[in-house]
Amino acid sequence: MIASSPPTPAADVVAVVVTHQSASTIDACLRRLREADGVAQIRIVDNGSIDETLAIVQRHASLDPRVHFIGNPDNPGFAVACNQGARDADAPWIAFVNPDCLVEVDTLTRLRAHADALAGECLLGSELLGEDGVADAAARRRDPDFVAMLRTASARDLSLPRDAAQPLQRVDAVSGALMLLPRTLFDRIDGFDTGYRLHAEDLDLCRRAREAGAKVAVANDVAVLHVRGVSSRVRPLFVEWHKHRGLWRYFRRFEAPQRTLAQRVGVWLAIWLRFPLAVLRRL
Repeated sequence: MIASSPPTPAADVVAVVVTHQSASTIDACLRRLREADGVAQIRIVDNGSIDETLAIVQRHASLDPRVHFIGNPDNPGFAVACNQGARDADAPWIAFVNPDCLVEVDTLTRLRAHADALAGECLLGSELLGEDGVADAAARRRDPDFVAMLRTASARDLSLPRDAAQPLQRVDAVSGALMLLPRTLFDRIDGFDTGYRLHAEDLDLCRRAREAGAKVAVANDVAVLHVRGVSSRVRPLFVEWHKHRGLWRYFRRFEAPQRTLAQRVGVWLAIWLRFPLAVLRRL
């Protein structure tokens, strides 16, 4: 008697990948996504790449009908492109995957299984490992407290320790490098805030998801290789400007209304005095 094969997981996820000068990793990223279980659709949104990214993406699109390419003539920002990709598809689950994230065959189906085990809507992330095997601290974060950061340097570290006893660990925020959430939640909170150009939009999305009643958690038993910062190395001044602008926007939205004028001024000064130092470190 021939043993029957296990059933193939239902394909109900759209993988949304935003690219910008991502030629060094996008081929491997798309190969992994096309081989992954559970992927019904793949949407690539390119933000004005002038390297080989477009040729690589178009080749994958010609080989796989699930792959749909959207090309922006300029770079409107990560949040705008994420929303474009998600709204170009109709799969009931949305996975935002950075072009430098290399998923395993079962990554998305294991995240889906975690989501099914939770009661109610959720936004999930995974463990992120660099090429050196070091875990990315951004995978598990707490909400920033900007006034506390003025008082003590330790408050600037948003990372949370990994709780090995919990396969699914509740956190304030996960990394935007890999996120899975149901379309119903994405639509209810109106997707990413397009006022962010780069950085802090993932913190914002996670916070609004929690405020809408969803659970935010990281799957400690699902690990993904993350080759960090490939496209951001090209334009360090641009990247740092929008990172700091994103931090100020986040502060104004969630924390500033509860702070005094002096505290708001102090946070503004702290963010923008740090900007030239961050650029110098990158250069």
